[in-house]
Amino acid sequence: MGAGRQVSISLDGVRDKNVMQLTKLNIALFPVRYNEKYYADALASGDFTKLAYYSDICVGAIACRLEKKEGGAVRVYIMTLGVLAPYRRLGIGTKLLNHVLDLCSKQNISEIYLHVQTNNEDALNFYKKFGFEITDTIQNYYTNITPPDCYLLTKLITQTKK
Repeated sequence: MGAGRQVSISLDGVRDKNVMQLTKLNIALFPVRYNEKYYADALASGDFTKLAYYSDICVGAIACRLEKKEGGAVRVYIMTLGVLAPYRRLGIGTKLLNHVLDLCSKQNISEIYLHVQTNNEDALNFYKKFGFEITDTIQNYYTNITPPDCYLLTKLITQTKK
């Protein structure tokens, strides 16, 4: 990249007509294959699932699921957040995560969480920068990858006053 060249990172919603982009990214990024429920949840979450484009090339995505808690409150589960390797450290993951965190505070959602494989230091460091904390360790969470254990990372979101 030339010095001073402004590259645009844009986000776009996931819809029926472009959900294949999300499918292709997931195959490239993750050791897990996602089922129809994953894609149905991603589509149902509306603005909480986004594709990221770097100079009009689809290079990353965040996919969330909205969950109702007892008492009617909603929390957000980050099913996946990933950026293709050549495009990492350019602010794309940060833009995706900040988008979802902003939506949470605007919609009075106070909790967001995800699972991270225990050996995924890059992901752990990334989420910790945003205030996520390890709240649990789950043994044998993953069935077909090693190590099979994961951390549960949770962030409580302070609401923006209207």
